[in-house]
Amino acid sequence: MSYPRPSVRACSLGGGFGVGLTVADRTPPPPGFGPPANSPPALAEVLPVYARTAEEKVAELQRVQQLESGLAAYKLELIASFAADRPAQLDRRPGQPGAAAGDDSTPDGVSEFFADELALTLNCARASATTLTEHALTLTGSLRATLEELAQSRLDWPRARTMAEELGEKVGGTHPQVIAAVEAAVLPEAPSLSVRRLKDRLRQELAARDAAASDRAREDAQRAVTVRRRPVGGGVSELIAGMPDELAAACQATIDELAWRAKKAGDDRPIGMLRVGVLADLIQRPWLVPEPVAAHVEVQVPLRALTPGGFLAQGSPLPPAYTRPGSVAGPTGAVAGVPITAAHVRNLLAQFDAIGLQAPPGGSISFSFADDRGALRAVATLRELRQAASRGCPVHRDGACDCAVIDRPEATDAYAPTAAQGRFLTTRDRTCRHPGCSNRAGWADADHVIPYAQGGETDCANLCCLCRRHHRLKTFAPGWTYAMTADGILTVTTPAGVTRTSRPPGLHLTGPRVLTRPPDQPPAAPDPADDPPPF
Repeated sequence: MSYPRPSVRACSLGGGFGVGLTVADRTPPPPGFGPPANSPPALAEVLPVYARTAEEKVAELQRVQQLESGLAAYKLELIASFAADRPAQLDRRPGQPGAAAGDDSTPDGVSEFFADELALTLNCARASATTLTEHALTLTGSLRATLEELAQSRLDWPRARTMAEELGEKVGGTHPQVIAAVEAAVLPEAPSLSVRRLKDRLRQELAARDAAASDRAREDAQRAVTVRRRPVGGGVSELIAGMPDELAAACQATIDELAWRAKKAGDDRPIGMLRVGVLADLIQRPWLVPEPVAAHVEVQVPLRALTPGGFLAQGSPLPPAYTRPGSVAGPTGAVAGVPITAAHVRNLLAQFDAIGLQAPPGGSISFSFADDRGALRAVATLRELRQAASRGCPVHRDGACDCAVIDRPEATDAYAPTAAQGRFLTTRDRTCRHPGCSNRAGWADADHVIPYAQGGETDCANLCCLCRRHHRLKTFAPGWTYAMTADGILTVTTPAGVTRTSRPPGLHLTGPRVLTRPPDQPPAAPDPADDPPPF
């Protein structure tokens, strides 16, 4: 008996040959006799890689990735349908002999033994099979639009999996309309986001549209946190401690500061090893810490939360806990880059100095303000905020205006950015802005997108954070093109013509502002002397 079987093989594409997916009738091999005699040769034999130009290799790699996305969607459909063939009704009911003693991680409606069967089918661990089943049921259920993007190769599997992870089982108590609204808001921009930033974006949108659920989840998580050890192999384990975002940020800042102190004092061990040593000393030998550490905490505040109708106004209501799909989501904030709800921001600000609270002992606190699109408008310390409030508008002394009393730093004629510009850039960019790079902005260089020697201004609209590797790539690697819009959307084009973009983490995609192609006339190659040492 024959049956249709998909296979990947060579096919003619646009006058050349490339990899393609076909479905043909194939006779299965007799048991125990290995592959059939008419099995196709390896693709590399039919499509010799060495004969392709660099541009053709790039096109073929993208075609392979598209095929992988389509196959991933097909695999998810198979798993979801296979799970339907093994319903929970097949299991022993509570009270019957042989029934499960307690609840496990089995998805609702699916037999508790399905993951075991799938694990043997795919030759993987049961935990992996369980997770894959959850993803399949989520994407074929509440996230059909995401599955369609995956099937049409407009979204890859790592990003589709992130959508399933963030909008699946962990938000089981969230209304389906909220899930649909979050998917609709984030999916159009998902292909242009790194997996890490996609995860942050989903959490931010979920917090904005279901603040009550996010706040409940935060409270539940705080009650459930603990400290545990997880072996990772090679005689090394991870020490994992769950805690509120603001406390984790302060602890990380303390460890980092003490590690760099040791580095500056002459300890030549890698900085990561120094951080581990600092943490061990703080726990086991706290008397070794010579003096308090000045930790820094940053709170991001949406401007809409500060308006007369916002949640900080005296007697004003909080934003709605649930925003209907299609309406504007409520404002959210963040602590150390982690999205939090408006109520969480209010609770933090209610503790600060004149509104309440003091900075951490020996440390500092700063605020960043973003507009409704998520574009960063200003960064200020508590002292600067007080000064701006007391000074008011320098033009309208009566205060009857809506002029900004703090805004983005002004441009400078000098090559080196000012301290205010550096603070603004690291707050806006968070990481190296090269697409897909996650190196921290605090370790990055402030790069002129249009080189200073070619007329590029030292202005935040022409500056972005690039780690040393990608700064060197931009300066020395031939054929790369960089361009940036005024709100910080960076477009990078490779020598083979592949274009990717990266946006500041908080900036929402609301219009056609992304440069989808390099400028018609690429700038001249930058002068290596334009960059200070080490370049």
